[in-house]
Order: sequence, then structure tokens, then C-alpha cells
Amino acid sequence: MTYFDLHIADFRTEDGSGDLFERIVAAAQAAEEAGFDAVSVMDHLHQIPPYMARTDPMPEAYVLLGALAARTTRIRLGTLVTAVTYRNPALLAKMVTTLDLVSGGRAFLGIGASWNEDEYRAYGFGDGLLPIRERLDRLEEALQVCKAMFSGIEAHFEGRHYRLAGALNLPRPVQPGGPPILVGGTGERRLLRLVARYADIANLFGDPATVRHKLSVLERHCEEIGRDSAEILKTRTGMLIVAATAAEAERRAEKARQSTGLDDGTFRQRCIVGDPDGVAEQAQALLD
Repeated sequence: MTYFDLHIADFRTEDGSGDLFERIVAAAQAAEEAGFDAVSVMDHLHQIPPYMARTDPMPEAYVLLGALAARTTRIRLGTLVTAVTYRNPALLAKMVTTLDLVSGGRAFLGIGASWNEDEYRAYGFGDGLLPIRERLDRLEEALQVCKAMFSGIEAHFEGRHYRLAGALNLPRPVQPGGPPILVGGTGERRLLRLVARYADIANLFGDPATVRHKLSVLERHCEEIGRDSAEILKTRTGMLIVAATAAEAERRAEKARQSTGLDDGTFRQRCIVGDPDGVAEQAQALLD
């Protein structure tokens, strides 16, 4: 199957004026009308250099998704991806369940191990980002907590980092079994093993060769636990620059590349650039 998600990461307006929320609504509605399957936003609290300035606009993800749920009718809604260290997972499951309710069963839970130390410090989550091993431990427990909250009325859980003593998830999610869970990341030893065990959707990044390799690693992890990897929807996130002509797309791409400070090779690994036919050809390589 094919699955296209419009990921809204840039909340700037061309001249810095206008109703920002209505512009976001217009983008989400355009994606819905064009046949996209989902709209996602980042779970960040300020923007991420070098792609944009730290002071550029960044609305809070779940308030924004709830508002978009009321202004759309078909498209799925979620984050790419929620930082596990930012929210208690039982509260997160309650928030995503409420998004599922407001949207009429269109929510998905995107979650990852978190990585932005600048943001982590700035908002008082701690003096420094937790070691990756602890973040992955927390992610695994959070996945267990969210599944427990989605699957039953009253959840109990006893872990090293999180404990639930009869957490109620009422009203229930609209989707049977709860919103699908997307796990973002490409770590081969631990994170893709968590994808194999807990996720409904995998989210990767990289060029076709990199994605092909990561899929082979995920396949091995699924074989080890006896799961059919076909049960997991595989997705890839990257930048897209499309224009009416290839020349105009290249002009925009070079401007974007210079703003990031990335070398051309690295930028091209992360970005599809071209006119509509060129974009379709590059997307087909990823689909293949």
C-alpha cells in the first residue's frame, strides 16, 4: 500500500504576518482534499537550527492537533514524534485517546526516544538529556503503558520508571484497541527491536539504500520474536521541495541548503527536489 503524510514542520509565514492557525488549517485541508492519508506535526517546543531559527514559530503539538481534528474530516492526525521524556506516558495515552475522540477515530500516537538537549534544558525537564540507554528504557516502558491504557478501562503497570495504579482511560478510544502506535527512529540494536515488538508503524529516514538496510534489520528483529513484519506499516520522513519546473525547485533547494549549512551530498540524502514528475520518480524509488 502507499501512505502519504504531509508533515508540517515550518510554521513561518512569508512576511511574518497573518493568522498562523488559519494558514495551518488551510494546509491540512489542502492535504485532505489532495488525498493525503495523514497530517503530522513535530512535538517540539521551539524550532530546530540549522533548518530554521530557534525563535521561529512552534505551536504545541497536541493542542494544535485537537484543533485540526475539528477542522478536518478524513485525514489521520499525530506527531512525528512525541518525545518520551516530555510527558508521563499515561497522560500521553489519555491525550491521544482524547484526540481520537475529537477526530472521530483518526488519531495515531507517534513516539520516540527524544534527542533535543537544547530544548530539554530550556524547558526545565532536566540539567541534561538522559543517557540514550535510559531514554530507550523509558520508551519501552512508555509503549507498554500506552498499550495498557488503549486496551483496557483500568491500567496497572509496575516498571522502573513508570507506575500505574488503576489509571482509568474513559472515555475509550474510538478505534478498537486504540490509536495505532508509530515509533520513530533507526537505531539497529535496540530501537528497531522495539518497533518489531510494539509498533504498528515504523518511521525511518535516509536515502533508498539506507532505508532498504534498516528494513532488513527490522525484518530480522521481527523474525526473532515470531512476528510477521507485514503487520508493520513502514514509512520514511524527509524534506520535499517541489515546484512547477525543475529549475525553480533547484533554486529553492539551493537556498534551503545554504540556510542549513549542510553540504550538498548530505542535503540530497534528506531531501527530494524536483518538478512533479521528478518528485514522483524519486518517491517511487523509496516506495520500491
